[in-house]
Amino acid sequence: MWIKICGNTTLEDARFAAECGAQAVGFVFAPSPRRVEADLVRRITEQLPPQLEKYGVFVDAGFDEIVSAVNAGGLTGVQLHRTADVLLPLRLREHFAGRVAILRVLHFMGPEFEQQLKELSRSEDAVLVDSSTPRAIGGTGTSFDWDKARSTFLRAAPNLRVVAAGGLAPENVKQAIQTMRPWGVDVVSGVESAPGKKDPARVLAFIRQAQEAALLDTVGSAAESRVPHP
Repeated sequence: MWIKICGNTTLEDARFAAECGAQAVGFVFAPSPRRVEADLVRRITEQLPPQLEKYGVFVDAGFDEIVSAVNAGGLTGVQLHRTADVLLPLRLREHFAGRVAILRVLHFMGPEFEQQLKELSRSEDAVLVDSSTPRAIGGTGTSFDWDKARSTFLRAAPNLRVVAAGGLAPENVKQAIQTMRPWGVDVVSGVESAPGKKDPARVLAFIRQAQEAALLDTVGSAAESRVPHP
């Protein structure tokens, strides 16, 4: 199970997430209470384990802005919320020659969601499914219908890597994984004591719950495969 702890603003929080077993951490470059600048991100990323993935979160950002932030901040991945440039994922893929992972964000909002899946450029490494509200496009603390999302993916994009986000917390991440069966999970507000400040106990609990759910799913799948079929 790929686990990303997003919205980091300090080295202590990002390092703790890595120590607890997260595969990735995220830094918000868009307008937000969690917004950080590239020079601060660089000071953080250069002190994190090399195998830890470091994502920049961008909203309505252009190619040059993203490339500059990736280079200045020592990032290994980008998370794209909204863009008028439909070729942006492909341009980034070609520019970085595959060295930077691309995570595209889609919001689960009714029938148009399935069409958005079909229109993906396939330059993305994974798709993060989030909720949105009129006041925020991420970090909302609001969940969506996991059952409907899973059925939509199975119908429209069964081989796509899916990262579940939106309203996840230690209290519900296990249920979300068991229902949606995503490739990964992402959390922001569900493990915070305040916007931009992580609660260590909640970070640890979230990661442990996600790991346990993934293990149970693996064991269950293995047991199912051993059941003889007529």
